Amino acid sequence: MSHEAPLVRLEGVGFRYPGAAREALSGLDLDLPPGRITAVLGPNGSGKTTLLHLLLGLHDPTAGEARLLGRPWAEVSRRERARLLCLVPQEEPISFPLSVAEYALLGRAPHLGLLAQPGPEDRAAAAQALDDTGIAHLADRSMMELSGGERQLCAVARALAQRTPLVLMDEPTSHLDLGNTRRVLDLMARVRASGRAVVFTTHDPNAALAVAEKAMLLKEGRMIACGHARDVLNAETLGETFGVDVALLDHGQQRVVVVRGRGEGA
Repeated sequence: MSHEAPLVRLEGVGFRYPGAAREALSGLDLDLPPGRITAVLGPNGSGKTTLLHLLLGLHDPTAGEARLLGRPWAEVSRRERARLLCLVPQEEPISFPLSVAEYALLGRAPHLGLLAQPGPEDRAAAAQALDDTGIAHLADRSMMELSGGERQLCAVARALAQRTPLVLMDEPTSHLDLGNTRRVLDLMARVRASGRAVVFTTHDPNAALAVAEKAMLLKEGRMIACGHARDVLNAETLGETFGVDVALLDHGQQRVVVVRGRGEGA
């Protein structure tokens, strides 16, 4: 594992929505070093998306301490955060007929001055992101005409164009077929190889095992386990997190998680 200073450090972090009866997140400790992929797993309502929004700065912790590049969260301006972190949301409503190329170019906005227009470097970054995600052929298409899976790839391209040190992805493969799921997982590996960090949420432990060095398991806002993915993604912790009986099978270098059916033998 990397010994570099973490991009983000959470210490005892909790978050409670105004008026909520209980905390959405409680007692989280997490370091996010550069050049590493971290998977956050848990069932619906476990706090995965809330954690990403907290990392992005959309929420401020109501307990504990969060630091970005060693600085307290409150000392980092929103504009600076936008140059350091980006988010690929699960779904993003598109209400304007932007072309795919124009949408990807939105990722360059944090790097532009007030009222400044994108320059050649910005357009090159957006074009490269479209090429990396395999959707350059859609550049002139309207976002309004795309399928859900194509829109998801566009959201990934926009985030890649932003070129931030930390990329956050909320269920990035949820609308994708097997081929495009593999493409997005490969893209995560390429982002890691460039020295950047990736955090992605998922329900799928196999996706986490395929690319992540580190994994965190959440249930009802509390951390069940956090550590090296192959260590913490085991039958006991996955069973506790998701409430199902699972088994892990090793096929060469690849480990696969399967859910046992009722009545299936050990």
